[in-house]
Amino acid sequence: MRIDVLSLFPEMFSGVLGESIVKKAQEKEAVEIHTVNFREYSTNKHQNVDDYPYGGGAGMVLTPQPIFDAIEEVTKEAVKPRVVLMCPQGERYTQKKAEELAKEDHLIFICGHYEGYDERIREHLVTDEISIGDYVLTGGELGAMVVIDSVVRLLPEVLGNEDSAMKDSHSTGLLEHPHYTRPSDFRGMKVPDVLLSGDHKKIAEWRDKESIRRTFERRPDMLETHELTPVQQKWLAEIKAESNEKK
Repeated sequence: MRIDVLSLFPEMFSGVLGESIVKKAQEKEAVEIHTVNFREYSTNKHQNVDDYPYGGGAGMVLTPQPIFDAIEEVTKEAVKPRVVLMCPQGERYTQKKAEELAKEDHLIFICGHYEGYDERIREHLVTDEISIGDYVLTGGELGAMVVIDSVVRLLPEVLGNEDSAMKDSHSTGLLEHPHYTRPSDFRGMKVPDVLLSGDHKKIAEWRDKESIRRTFERRPDMLETHELTPVQQKWLAEIKAESNEKK
């Protein structure tokens, strides 16, 4: 995969792109990431990239020319990319969207600042508008970092264990079950006996049930759209009964 990030502050990405899983993914050549300061493409003698909005109003708006020229430059030899606009008006980002983007060969992220974008950027360049939450940030850089991290970790051979990404919270449609490691008894707090039993079938069942329990307790809305098996439905009924008893 190739990722190009258009930003007025490309240095913000150095820490994220140069550490941890994203760094290892680049070293394995699973992904190639470039940051582009689109100010360098401005034809204005002062290299301005923003201007006052027609019709008046507060703030400044990013002009189309630098962004159009920057994208044309990075796509000269590429197949048609997905162009992602980081924007609070975009669709709310989900794991499903991350899995969708991870199948692409080329992603371009546009990180804006100021009041907004000239609408022609949205209409003629952008394929996706993404928001990482219902709030407004100073710019699109932090959101782009979140999306890039979540996409890159899904690429083949990036994670040490391929099953890790498949069993993540949200990937299965449910939240992930609890995890435990050594020691089995820490200050009187013990690991559930089933995890020490060596019975893989029982362990799998425990994890499945605890995944449903955690989803019910923390994100019950996810259960409204998730299709449960008859066994899972039975577990959910038991979990609800236990919850009512505690009340």
